[in-house]
Amino acid sequence: MNLASPRHVPLTTAGGAGWTVRAVDGPVPDGHRAILDAPIAATVPGEVHTDLLAADVIPDPFDGDNEGKLHWIGRTTWSYWTEFDWESDSHAVQELVAEGLDTAATVTLNGTEIAKTWNQHRSYRFDVTALLVAGRNELVIEFAGPADTADRLAEQLGLWPHTNLHPYNAIRKMASNFGWDWGPDVATVGVWKPIRIESWTGVRIDSVRPLAGLDGDNGVLDAKVALAWADGFTADATITVEVGGTTAETTVASGTEEATVSATIADVDRWWPRGHGEQPLYDVTVGVAAAEQTDGWTGRVGFRTMTMDVAPDEHGGPFVLSVNGKPVFVRGANWIPDDAFVTRLDRSTYERSIADAVDADMNLLRVWGGGIYETDDFYDICDELGILVWQDFLFACAAYSEDEPLRSEVEAEARQAVTRLSRHASLAVWNGNNENIWGYVEWGWRQPLGGRTWGEGYYFDLLPKIVAELDPRTPYSQGSPYSYDHFIHPNDERNGTMHVWDVWNQVDYSTYRKYKPRFVSEFGFQGPPAWSTLTSVVHDQPLDPYGEQMLVHQKAFEGNLKLERGLGDHLPMWKNIDDWHWTTQLNQARAVAYGVEHWRSLFPLNTGTIVWQLNDNWPVISWAAVDGHGHRKPLWFALKHAYADRLLTVQPREDGLVVAGHNDTDETWSTSITVARRSTSTGGEVLAQETFALEVGPRSAVLNSLPESITKAQDGTTEYIEVRGADGSTAYWYFVEDTALRLAGDAYTASVAAVEGGYDVTVTATALAKDLALFPDRLDPAAKVDSGLITLSAGESHTFHVTGAAAPAEVGVPVLRSANDLVA
Repeated sequence: MNLASPRHVPLTTAGGAGWTVRAVDGPVPDGHRAILDAPIAATVPGEVHTDLLAADVIPDPFDGDNEGKLHWIGRTTWSYWTEFDWESDSHAVQELVAEGLDTAATVTLNGTEIAKTWNQHRSYRFDVTALLVAGRNELVIEFAGPADTADRLAEQLGLWPHTNLHPYNAIRKMASNFGWDWGPDVATVGVWKPIRIESWTGVRIDSVRPLAGLDGDNGVLDAKVALAWADGFTADATITVEVGGTTAETTVASGTEEATVSATIADVDRWWPRGHGEQPLYDVTVGVAAAEQTDGWTGRVGFRTMTMDVAPDEHGGPFVLSVNGKPVFVRGANWIPDDAFVTRLDRSTYERSIADAVDADMNLLRVWGGGIYETDDFYDICDELGILVWQDFLFACAAYSEDEPLRSEVEAEARQAVTRLSRHASLAVWNGNNENIWGYVEWGWRQPLGGRTWGEGYYFDLLPKIVAELDPRTPYSQGSPYSYDHFIHPNDERNGTMHVWDVWNQVDYSTYRKYKPRFVSEFGFQGPPAWSTLTSVVHDQPLDPYGEQMLVHQKAFEGNLKLERGLGDHLPMWKNIDDWHWTTQLNQARAVAYGVEHWRSLFPLNTGTIVWQLNDNWPVISWAAVDGHGHRKPLWFALKHAYADRLLTVQPREDGLVVAGHNDTDETWSTSITVARRSTSTGGEVLAQETFALEVGPRSAVLNSLPESITKAQDGTTEYIEVRGADGSTAYWYFVEDTALRLAGDAYTASVAAVEGGYDVTVTATALAKDLALFPDRLDPAAKVDSGLITLSAGESHTFHVTGAAAPAEVGVPVLRSANDLVA
């Protein structure tokens, strides 16, 4: 018997289709009027900005002040065109499958309009059996300008409150594509995911949800297989599922929309998040056969259970994620789209960026609601590396209509997203929205809404029902922040999840210690990108924080003023642009670490933090730990220390200073701790010293009080506390801020040695050298350094290892920096 499978004819550029794009109408500048008549080559999948850039029609949107000069692109109508060959075969049904159209599109095949779409976040399938012709076929997809479309829809449907410039909440498109307080306004269009002609007969697999769980030591796979049937096809179908050496099958009658095929794997290897165990993944193969027709699907699953505990306790209400019954202390970061032009991303770029999380000892990434449902590559890598994924539904910082036609679009995209992502072991939370419940309560929305719906029905009814139906193994959270009770403020520190944004926006970062939150799902502090990243796009002469192009790359409201105010008494005002860059980067790192270390010292009251944010989508002054060119900022090195499996930190309590030890491993932490009060001056005299045994059980924390001989300084401006474990762990405490601390200007020496693949810089301290950092990108943008924010006491040395660049003869300011050279 010859079984016939569906035939896929890709219409992507790589598949042989030659695409072009041209402007149809809109505010095209005089210098670009030619593109109204003469199309240019287009890449599919792709975006119009990257097509125009590749054709040298526009300059780099990220460079200088080009962003504003290119806003016309988002208000222009663009037409994508291709011709492709098609020959009839034995299949009865031909469909045009568009996995992603961005966003307001009119699709025409051989002169016949077949669809209008306006949702970037879902895929489409159109029956084109009657429209295809043998030989050459013409496909045209015309995209209305997204900025104009959002404005028009807001006028037609009503204006709902939102942040930022454009009414992004009127259209189902990546919100941050319209600009954010860290991202450029580059509202783009395009066929942004694969597109193809799919031919089939009889029956095909529409989707598979392989829900993998546990029953004791056994793995249970409930494969939910949705089927599509051709009209008039009456044969039964057999569905077969193979996983872990086990095969299961069932036969269904023609027309059956969904069937469940269950398989049990004895003594299954459990999937764990990183730091808790291994990440075994099992291949799953699903097949359907009916008469002489067959179709197949493949994927991978990990067997685990995931729960979320928000039940009230004596302190309020916790937020605890547990995998396989074991609570996970979350050390995470928020994730935004990794490039403003997301079609430039591929598996290798995702691997590099997710490695930034892994290398910083993170165990969770939150896919934020103003971005996209990420590509399969993103979730596959998180499955492989044990990074939990907190997935927002795509609603952020705005009120959303619950009326038609928006409601139907929301339901369609949510069903597709949950169906596609439900197989991933790393998926830990489905979250209804970002800050919208908080916004309704506190941001003055009720008056302009005038009683209209604002999204509540999505977050409390529609979305949880979809998750319960399609992915019941994964917890659902109504929003972030949320207190899991209608009668408690959604951003209450005693309950659920909290966003801490008064720090940065209004108050000093010492305010972090005033909070005792159960879980912090957003907080952060700004700082500039690496010097080479910044100067690659900012060309002001002289370079200045308030330069014209610098301000293009500072999107936060009063961002530079907040950088300045945020110094407080912690660091002195900068004297020049080099000091501005180092001072604000250092202050960012210290602020975030201050918060993380305080909250970890509260464990188990606090069960985790998710810093805003891991990554950037272009070169910009922002909250990111890793900048738009992939350089790890001082903040990243601070997080690597604060997110370590085992953390020592000195914290104030009502009755004095304590050494807090948090052990987030399965083994007891036992070490000898030496605590010394030392002089900051040359020689680093030890003024007092005590030793004690530290013993911290698995997944637990202890507080060790310090004696007055250590905590009472004779002169706080010249003394500090050094905590050192025999295992190499360290912590420091300073009696005064750096603006009052007496640090030697000549506290260290540095030597350079060439090594294979780069060079080493060895720094040796003769006095306290605080927060040493090396910036080799100032000499070569390709250079990377392995460590940062190193504090050395007198007599200690540290070697920075640099890769990707040749060794210089020597290093000094501004390549080698410390707090000393700011305050000495």
